[in-house]
Amino acid sequence: MWDASRDSAGKGAGDAHVQYDAWGLFGGTDTLSWRQRALCSQTDPEVFFPEKGGSTRDAKQVCELCEVREQCLEWAIDHDERFGIWGGMSERERRQVKKERRCA
Repeated sequence: MWDASRDSAGKGAGDAHVQYDAWGLFGGTDTLSWRQRALCSQTDPEVFFPEKGGSTRDAKQVCELCEVREQCLEWAIDHDERFGIWGGMSERERRQVKKERRCA
């Protein structure tokens, strides 16, 4: 979980103390087991959602070492995830994989 009451520098963003479970935003508990084992669950979520033009290198390095990379990638492709790094791929890279699969 990450603390939404703080910005990326750890400074408070207001009086409200709100925490978000990022995985809760992306579906039910049927796929929770692989999500719990994902290395990204131990990493700052901002790494996986860089600003436009920002580097994806750090996120992709985490994904390279992750035991559930393939499951993560398939989830993102199956759910047409349009933002962030999933399974070591950007949205553009996932779109290309999807296109190649349709043509095969």
